[in-house]
Parts: sequence; structure tokens; C-alpha cells
Amino acid sequence: MRNVKNLLAVVALTALFTAGCTGPETKMGRGVSNTLAIVNMGEIERGVEQGAVMSDPGPGYATGAIHGFNQSIKRLGLGVYEIVTFPIPPYHPILTKYVPPAPQFPDSYHPGLIDNPVFQTDTYYGFSGGDVFPMVPGRRFAVFR
Repeated sequence: MRNVKNLLAVVALTALFTAGCTGPETKMGRGVSNTLAIVNMGEIERGVEQGAVMSDPGPGYATGAIHGFNQSIKRLGLGVYEIVTFPIPPYHPILTKYVPPAPQFPDSYHPGLIDNPVFQTDTYYGFSGGDVFPMVPGRRFAVFR
């Protein structure tokens, strides 16, 4: 009887860990991405850019920086919430009216692949390239862009 209980426990755990985990996995990944978005300052840079372009450049920089910081704090809170509640449904993005699901970057910058041998298919020919140090604020370093 004891062996049967152990076998059922192993089968239940195997079923639990192998069946349909894309929802929690996606929610956890989105939460980590949102939580770490404050580090790369993409929202703040986007706010400064949009503030300078859409309004007077003088006060637009300060207003944009404050708006970007507020968006970063919202994204941080949402990311912490998604990390804490990742095993609990719903698994779709929430509060999309206030915070877009993916971290935002300035319109003048779109992140690409990192300059790393994992992503370089033409290393031996010398034609590979990519972003260098994308985690650094103002990450405009790139190879062959």
C-alpha cells in the first residue's frame, strides 16, 4: 500500500510539472521583465523623448522624465505582482490600459540581439554583430548597425 501511495505521488507530481505550464511560465517571465525594466531606464528615456518631441523642449524634458519614472514605478509594481501571483490565474496581461504588456523603449531605439557568440552565426566569417551592453542606460552601443 505504501508503494502505491508513493507511485501515485510521483505520477501526480510528474503530471503537475509537465502539463500545461505555459501560462504560469509566461506570467513569470513577463513579471521578471517588468520588474527589471526599471534598471534599463527605457520608460524614462521614452518619456524624455516623447516630452521633448510632443511639447516644448524646455519643460518637456522634465515632464517627460517624471512621466517615464512614474511608468517605471507602475511597471515595477505590476512585475512584482505578477511574480508573486504567477501560479494563480489569470495568465494574460492585466492593466494594459495603464501599462503596456512589454517594456517600452524610445522610438529612436529598438533593441536587437546581443553581440554574443550564442547569437552570432557568421563568427568565422567576421560578419556578425549586435548590441553591446544593452543593460547600460543609454545603450547605443552596437556592432554593425
